[in-house]
Amino acid sequence: MFSTFFENVFLQMALWASLLASLATGVIGSFVVVKRISFIAGSIAHSVLGGMGLCLWLQRSIGWQWADPLLGAFAAAILSALSLGWVQLKYRQREDAVIAAIWSTGMAIGIIFVSLTPGANVELLSYLFGNILWIEGKDLVHLALLDGLILTVVFVYYKKFLSICFDEEQAKLQGIATTRLYLLLLCLVAISIVLLMQVVGTILVIAMLTIPATLAALLTNQLSKMMGIAAILCALFCLLGLWVAASLDWPPAATIALLSAISYLAFLLYTKNKKNPYQAIHLTK
Repeated sequence: MFSTFFENVFLQMALWASLLASLATGVIGSFVVVKRISFIAGSIAHSVLGGMGLCLWLQRSIGWQWADPLLGAFAAAILSALSLGWVQLKYRQREDAVIAAIWSTGMAIGIIFVSLTPGANVELLSYLFGNILWIEGKDLVHLALLDGLILTVVFVYYKKFLSICFDEEQAKLQGIATTRLYLLLLCLVAISIVLLMQVVGTILVIAMLTIPATLAALLTNQLSKMMGIAAILCALFCLLGLWVAASLDWPPAATIALLSAISYLAFLLYTKNKKNPYQAIHLTK
């Protein structure tokens, strides 16, 4: 396994990208699982297609070279996260209806702009299904900076995030600004999605955001430990997925996601008679 990575510089870059993405993914994925907002994360993940499609069109048709698709993904992810949270909190609409609206709107906008953009299909496929073997040094720097941002914010607001995840009503009684914290958490989810999107693509990002954290919940009853285990599992899935993909000439992103899903199903069968893991998680550091 190690000789495979030592001999291939593309796999080495992909491995570093996977390790960096796993740090934030383990932390934010744990919040997503505990808060039970996986479908919201899925809506954010698919809405980024609108921002990417718009930026590709601006680059190819208008000539705005600064309009990087990754920048569009960030803007679309943050906008959809804030929109979803604001509409849900302000107007108390049905959660599934809001999710469906944001999900379909982002996808529709992306498809329209991509259809108007000459030669964008190949580049779009790399964002949809992952382009981890195309990772460059500057991409690693971006991943490291985003990791630092996410981990710093979580460290500062950790106890308050715990409050809104487990007992939001009690947090309100304590004077905690739950609305702003919830929107901040959704923005962190959006940043993590864009970060992980470079590893496994838009379509498979929700699997990598939730599966390692769900598996970690089966192994511990403390949220802080859950985050660390989820990060390790995510890195392990990426490592094994890259190795299997290189050995069998499979698509790396799909291989990583498939190994994650198989591991989850296997462990779920092993622990099927045990207590519901979500009920075991309690408010500890």
